[in-house]
Amino acid sequence: MSYQETIDFLYSRLPVFHHIGARAFKPGLYTTIELCESLGNPQNSYPSIHIGGTNGKGSSSHMLASILQHAGYRVGLYTSPHLKSFTERIKVDGKEIDEDFVVEFVRDNLSNIDRLEPSFFELTVAMAFSYFGSCQVDVAVVEVGMGGRLDSTNIITPVLSLITNVSFDHTQFLGDTLAKIASEKAGIIKEDVPIVISEFQNDDISKVFNARAANSNSEIFYGSFRYEARDVGIDGMKRTVNVLEGGTQNVVFHHLKLDLMGTYQLRNVCGVLTAAEQLCRIGFNLTENSIRSGLGDVVASTGLKGRWQKLSDKPQVYCDTAHNFAGLCETIRQFETIASSQMRFVIGFVADKDISAILELFPANGAFYFCQPSNLRALNVAELHRIATEKKLNGFVFADVNEALTAAISDSGEKDTIYVGGSTFVVADLDHL
Repeated sequence: MSYQETIDFLYSRLPVFHHIGARAFKPGLYTTIELCESLGNPQNSYPSIHIGGTNGKGSSSHMLASILQHAGYRVGLYTSPHLKSFTERIKVDGKEIDEDFVVEFVRDNLSNIDRLEPSFFELTVAMAFSYFGSCQVDVAVVEVGMGGRLDSTNIITPVLSLITNVSFDHTQFLGDTLAKIASEKAGIIKEDVPIVISEFQNDDISKVFNARAANSNSEIFYGSFRYEARDVGIDGMKRTVNVLEGGTQNVVFHHLKLDLMGTYQLRNVCGVLTAAEQLCRIGFNLTENSIRSGLGDVVASTGLKGRWQKLSDKPQVYCDTAHNFAGLCETIRQFETIASSQMRFVIGFVADKDISAILELFPANGAFYFCQPSNLRALNVAELHRIATEKKLNGFVFADVNEALTAAISDSGEKDTIYVGGSTFVVADLDHL
């Protein structure tokens, strides 16, 4: 099979969560364990860092990978889902997995596919671990897919775990309270492995993490840094911030430059810096220079896309992959701070999200361009339009995000602003991402 034939085979043969949702959800670790054992357990041949959480786990994974790369380590990075190409999921030093490896891996594992009937995600996790082993990485940064306890990535025993935060998402799988969701996230805490929690949220969530850490004999560290908001500034395509030691006025990083521009990244950075501090404690050589250069060069070093990404000026167009209430609350709040003659929103969602509360985040005086992502989980745009109209959000219906964005730009003056998002898959459909 060619590379494209191989990818087509995987999509047609294996259940794909981002296409069909719950029908592809396969909780439990048995299949991944069996797959990796048949491969010689490559995930045990290099140290790993495991990163979970509701929002920010992808960005935090890319930040840590960039810091480690700038420190001279050969770094494997596994994240999901991809935006444009399957190969985005698996990278070594920012370079996407070789297409030939994908073809050979699938060809060599056809019997395992028939025998074990893995999900798309399970096979991809095993492929990533195998690729990292073949590339002889010094360390792998592994992002949890969903939850943690039953996620396929949870077969690893990392040297450090990081959980960013907890909010409502995938409640049909993870639970309908923050404590229940936290319990699933806490499933990545392993025996004698230190765990970093990026931010303290409330006592109910912290009790879950503290209890799990105590039962696992794991040292737990909450984000030990904070940023000085009054000193935040924008310089070209970088954000500058002073980072203080938690609970003190001691500035640890003067004028730290970040190329991830979303305001929500400031909280992610505090967790990443705490993780970097713990990695140094267990033997990694991360200097101030590697931390500074890594955080200032995440996009170029790792190829991260779609996080508060500016697509154009006059009008200013931003896209973001935020796709749940907490994430969209942050990005819409940031968007509303930009001077604008008219705010315009190009939005679409998947059907298994409760969008009623989400739509209330959008300003009623915005102009709306409703669309739907191209995947099978898409919320029908006519249904989105109906619900939005009930919420007094007025706009027009378009077949896809590119048609909607073209119309929004055509309607805009130079001082208007346009937000594109609502779903990771809406952003993924953009032609010029």
